[in-house]
Amino acid sequence: YAQHDGEQEAVAQALEDQYRPRFAGDSLPEANIGCAVAIADKIDTLVGIFCINQAPKGDKEPFALRRAAIEVIRIIIEKQLPLDISELVASSVASYGDKLVNDNTQAGVLAFVLGRYRAFYQEQNVAVDIIQAVLAKAPSAPLDFEQRVKAIAHFKARPEAAALAAANQRVGNILAKFDGQLLAEFNDGLAQEDAEKALASAFASVKGSVEASVANKDYQSVLTSLSTIKDAVDDFFEHVMVMADDEQVKVNRLTLLNDIRNSFLVVGDISLLQ
Repeated sequence: YAQHDGEQEAVAQALEDQYRPRFAGDSLPEANIGCAVAIADKIDTLVGIFCINQAPKGDKEPFALRRAAIEVIRIIIEKQLPLDISELVASSVASYGDKLVNDNTQAGVLAFVLGRYRAFYQEQNVAVDIIQAVLAKAPSAPLDFEQRVKAIAHFKARPEAAALAAANQRVGNILAKFDGQLLAEFNDGLAQEDAEKALASAFASVKGSVEASVANKDYQSVLTSLSTIKDAVDDFFEHVMVMADDEQVKVNRLTLLNDIRNSFLVVGDISLLQ
């Protein structure tokens, strides 16, 4: 109809692409204009239904919102589009003006889309623990989510992964029970044991490269760099009592462990890896 009406080929194609992908495995929109229309249509549908408090409940889903969310994720990732779901949803919410009934529309849609990644990646046979490790960070940009998944999958295959995942879980448990104030940074002057000095030194030697990789969103390099401190981490837990009697020494050790754990958490929560 569009071609018959004299519309440009790109416009006619975009009108067809608006409804792609129509089902799992279907072809994606051909060009960016079609991607833009398809994404806008699906985001608008999600926001429109959520804003009138008609979000899916249980298995009942008359508007196929789960599929729409997965389709948005797929288009953005496979077309390598630097789009942030939170920004798209915010723009759509703003367009509804006083028609918005649900004040929590934006948060609801974002949580709903985030909840679709598990199904999206399980269709690709990605392990659930890898997906959960990234979900812990709740990235709102699908392409960023994809980069984290690939980085953690690569890390999980490394020989150091199991020990470092266990160490991160141990550190998380220790810190969860600590209700004091950590130091701004590790104090070398308070270090007593050779193993804690060695760990601090090993971490300091990779911290610069880790920060540079984070800035470039090179998550695989972040985890590769941190993998090199595995032996120092093992020695620390074997020879150092974290919860020392001396309060300053204890807090200093916790500060070091917290800094290391936070460096891993930049990518995802690897303590969830199994």
